[in-house]
Amino acid sequence: MSNQSRHRFFGGDVDWFTVLLWFSLCIIGWFNIHAAVFDPEYPSLFNLNTNYGKQSIYIFSAMVLAVTILIVDAKFYSSISPILYAITLLLLIAVLLIGRNVGGNQAWIPIGSFRLQPSEFAKLATCLLLARYLSAQSTKSPNLKSLLLGAIIVLLPVILVLLQPDTGSALAFFALVFVFYREGYISGAWMLFGALCILLFVLALAFNPWMVVLSLAVICGLGIYYFRKKTKIIINLVVLFVLSAVYVFSVEFAYENVLQSHQRNRIDVILGKIDDPRGEGYNLNQSMIAIGSGQFWGKGYLQGTQTKYNFVPEQSTDFIFCTIGEEWGFVGCMVVIGIYLTLLLRIVNIAERQRTAFARIYAYGVACILFFHFAINIGMTIGIVPIIGIPLPFISYGGSSLWSFTILLFIMIKFDSNRKGIV
Repeated sequence: MSNQSRHRFFGGDVDWFTVLLWFSLCIIGWFNIHAAVFDPEYPSLFNLNTNYGKQSIYIFSAMVLAVTILIVDAKFYSSISPILYAITLLLLIAVLLIGRNVGGNQAWIPIGSFRLQPSEFAKLATCLLLARYLSAQSTKSPNLKSLLLGAIIVLLPVILVLLQPDTGSALAFFALVFVFYREGYISGAWMLFGALCILLFVLALAFNPWMVVLSLAVICGLGIYYFRKKTKIIINLVVLFVLSAVYVFSVEFAYENVLQSHQRNRIDVILGKIDDPRGEGYNLNQSMIAIGSGQFWGKGYLQGTQTKYNFVPEQSTDFIFCTIGEEWGFVGCMVVIGIYLTLLLRIVNIAERQRTAFARIYAYGVACILFFHFAINIGMTIGIVPIIGIPLPFISYGGSSLWSFTILLFIMIKFDSNRKGIV
C-alpha cells in the first residue's frame, strides 16, 4: 500500500513511529509473560491453555481495535465522550454489585472465562470527557468554576474505584492534575504546594507526628525571627504552621483509621519501619532478588530461576518487570525504560503540535496516565514506592489493561493524523 493509499484509508498521516513503539512493548510483554509463567507441557506461545496464549489473542484483538480506531472519523470520539463516560460509571457501579473479588478488590466483572476491569476503561473515558469539557472553555480565561467542574469529572470515577477498593487504579486518575497545570487552571505555585504536601505526608508516615510538628515549629520560629518586623509575613507563617500541624495529624488519623491493615504494612515495609520478608515484605523482597540476580546481561530467556520456580507473586501482571530484570538484566531493563521514555516524549511532542485544544488536552491526559503506570509499576518492583497493584502498560498480562491502553493511545494517534479535522 502506497503512502497516498494509506493516507486515504486512515483519513490522515499516521505517526508510524509511535505505532512501532506500541507494538514493540506489546511483543516484549508477550515474550516475558511466556517466560514468567512458562509451562513445559504447553511450550507454544499460542497455546490458549496458558496466559501467554491468551495474551496472543489480546494482542491480535488490540491490533484490530487499533486499525478500527484509525479508520473511524476523529470527530466521533469527541461526540461519544459523554456517553462513554456514563457507560463506564454504570460499569463501575455494576462491579460493586456483581463483580468478582480477586485479591481483596472487587474490580472485575466476569464474562465467561474473561474478566472485564471497568476501572481501566474509566481512565480512557475520563480523559476524553475532560478534554471535551476543558477545550470548550479554551476561549475563556481559566477560572475556579471550570476547575471545579473539571475536577468533578475526574473525582466521580475515583470515588467509585475507591469503593472496590482499588487504591492503585484510583490514584492513577490524580496524574491528570498535570493536564490542569498545562491548561493554566493550576499555577506553578500550587503545584509546588502540592509537592510539599506530599513531602509532608511522607514525613508524617516515616516519623513520629510530634517530631514532625516540632520541626515545623522550629522552622516557622526561625522565619518569624527573621521577618520579625513584617507583621503580615508573621501572620502567614503562624497560619501555615497551624494548617501544617493539623495536616500532619490528619495523615496519622487517616493512616490508622482509613487505610486497610495490608496497605499500612506495605507502606511500613517501604519506609523501613518494619522488616517482614515472609509477610507483607515478601513480594518486594522476592522482586528485588529477581531483578538483582539478572545482573548486567541477565540469565537468558526462560532461564530465570526466581521466575521459573514461582517465587515472585503476580509475576505476569503487576510484577512483570521482575522477569525482564532477571532474564534480560540491566541492559534489558534499560531498553524497556528507554522505549517507554521515548514513547512518553513522543506523546508530549504530539500534544504540543496539535491545532485544537481538545486534541492537545487529550494527548496530555494520555501522557499522564501512561507515565503514572510506568513510574509506579517499576517503582514498586524496585522498592521505591508502595505496592499498589497496577499493570505495566502494554506489557503486563491482561485483556482489559491492554485494550484500554491501546484505545487510549490510538485515539490520540488518530487525532494527530487528522489534525485539521478535529473539533
